[in-house]
Amino acid sequence: MNPRTKQQLLGLAAAASALLCAAVAGANASNCESISDSDARNHCRAVAKKDKSHCESIRDTDRRNQCRAEASGDRSHCESISNSDKRNQCRGTASGASGSSNCESISDSDARNHCRAVAKKDKSYCESIRDSDRRNYCRAVAGGGKSSCESISNSDLRNRCRGEAR
Repeated sequence: MNPRTKQQLLGLAAAASALLCAAVAGANASNCESISDSDARNHCRAVAKKDKSHCESIRDTDRRNQCRAEASGDRSHCESISNSDKRNQCRGTASGASGSSNCESISDSDARNHCRAVAKKDKSYCESIRDSDRRNYCRAVAGGGKSSCESISNSDLRNRCRGEAR
């Protein structure tokens, strides 16, 4: 997997975790500890523990604000995200079903379906996601349980999934 693809997967994972903040049930933060990327590891910790203090060491400002929103359920943190797709993803995931309308304006169809799945807690939206790792991550975080995580080939995304799955 090339570094750009890996970064895109991690970025989507970060965005997806925002959707979970208020809905993560039974998350296991210990699974976050084996994630090699420190920003992704801290994002996972924040969402799994519902503790936005873990977001503060994330270097990228947009990703830090998304983490804050996901960990706290406060979508006001999304408003300073410069990229409109990422801002709408954040709004959708941090607000749950009430924010799902924000998912509709996301241009990337996979990110839009992931946002819908998490916001509405309906894993059926995950089925149209093309990448199998992203599809399995979506299934797990949208309420399908941790078993979907085990099919993810990317170890960082698999561990993030284990930490955040409901």
